[in-house]
Amino acid sequence: MLVKTYGSAIEGINAILITIEVNISGGTGFHLVGLADNAVKESQTRIISALLNNDLHYPKLRIVVNMAPADIKKEGSAYDLPIAIGMLAASGQLNCDDISEYMIMGELSLDGGIKRIKGALPMAIKARDAGLKRLIVPMENAKEAAVVEGIDVFGMKHLKDVIDLINDESDARPFDVDLKEQFLTLTNNYPFDFEDVKGQENIKRALEIAASGGHNLIMIGPPGSGKTMLAKRLPSILPPMGLNEALETTKIHSVAGILKENISLVSERPFRSPHHTISDAGLVGGGTYPQPGEISLAQNGVLFLDELPEFKRTVLEVMRQPMEDRVVTISRARVTVNFPASFMLIASMNPCPCGYYNDPSKECVCSPGIVKSYLNKISGPLMDRIDLHVEVTPVPFKDLAISPKGEKSNFIRNRVIEARKAQEIRFDGRKDIFCNAQMTSKDIDKYCELNEDGLNLLKRAMERLNLSARAFDRIKKVSRTIADLDNSPGIKSYHIAEAIQYRSLDRESWGS
Repeated sequence: MLVKTYGSAIEGINAILITIEVNISGGTGFHLVGLADNAVKESQTRIISALLNNDLHYPKLRIVVNMAPADIKKEGSAYDLPIAIGMLAASGQLNCDDISEYMIMGELSLDGGIKRIKGALPMAIKARDAGLKRLIVPMENAKEAAVVEGIDVFGMKHLKDVIDLINDESDARPFDVDLKEQFLTLTNNYPFDFEDVKGQENIKRALEIAASGGHNLIMIGPPGSGKTMLAKRLPSILPPMGLNEALETTKIHSVAGILKENISLVSERPFRSPHHTISDAGLVGGGTYPQPGEISLAQNGVLFLDELPEFKRTVLEVMRQPMEDRVVTISRARVTVNFPASFMLIASMNPCPCGYYNDPSKECVCSPGIVKSYLNKISGPLMDRIDLHVEVTPVPFKDLAISPKGEKSNFIRNRVIEARKAQEIRFDGRKDIFCNAQMTSKDIDKYCELNEDGLNLLKRAMERLNLSARAFDRIKKVSRTIADLDNSPGIKSYHIAEAIQYRSLDRESWGS
């Protein structure tokens, strides 16, 4: 007897419908075809144990399992459950009248328990779009999958529960999630607040500008000056995610298998801080079966690279294309996948190997050549993609001991939100741009027009400070954001003046 069940494969952050055909006929043997990896082929052993440990019959006949389409790689143990259900239906142990209405995914333990899987959210979206009415997933994945409207999601703990449901012998109800309530409940819950930061007003101002325009930023300062502390507080002033952003971020975390239990939606902007020993594939994604890297896990949030020069140069260079295009394309012999990579880069570094170059209180022991060599570990093209350079100095003791608490993050965030609203109006109707940092040369010419005073000021700065040509557009972008924070329709001279001071590392002598 031939029975078809439906499962799903993940390609990038999207799912593909997989038809699992199970045919039982005369003879002996188990044959699994359809470009399955070893984990899928090992399903037979797990299925046999699960059936026998639950007083179910394993057919000792010729079993052929075909997973179509055959040109798509099937990987992982999540196909255990649909194959087992197909076997039971094909051998007459299960009512198969309505089985074509289900997508079924789950890993089986030897006692029939159903274990958590990756990618339940994109699977639910695909099941709905394919016209299926019901989705069966492990109980741990039910809350995540149930955010998709238009399909009934059932969370199951055991093989027998699935059998009872398909046989209409279960009182299980579809998992229900109030998406809007979940979204509102989870927002604005950040562990760090700018209120705790004493002093550093110029750095907080630079971070506010970066958050308002989506600009990349690098902080340069000695150890202990507060670079990491400040970076960790940046998500608390970013504008809240929209529902579409939250769903997109959740899909990536779901595919990567890092979605926390009992969380149906990632509604807080991610903050990813990988160690400097990370590999190319760990940062941008990859592997034999491509998985999202840190820059994709930071989608719609912040990627913080602490001690930037300590990262391998090859690792940093692979970020250049994703930072420009906001997407990572990973090609393998059989497949090419795209992962989204729209993130803010926040980096920090010491000014020299010892960390105390230009420090007001401690003497640097590095020679000028060593300092230059250290700075040149970061290539010019990468620095070209960082809009703001700020120098961080240690806070004096009197400020730490006496100064009152700083401004709360929610007040700063309100100003950021207002600035972003101005940008939404400016770029209304465009899907390729949503903040000032993403403006192209044509957009800069159109939206960053300078008056005569502003042009003269910028010209003098370029000449006197030996700023490189690439600084020109960056200064205009940042000036536009400062003007938005100032609620100014045009860019004034003082907006230009403030933007110029955020290009401290951009000199003709900078390495390439």
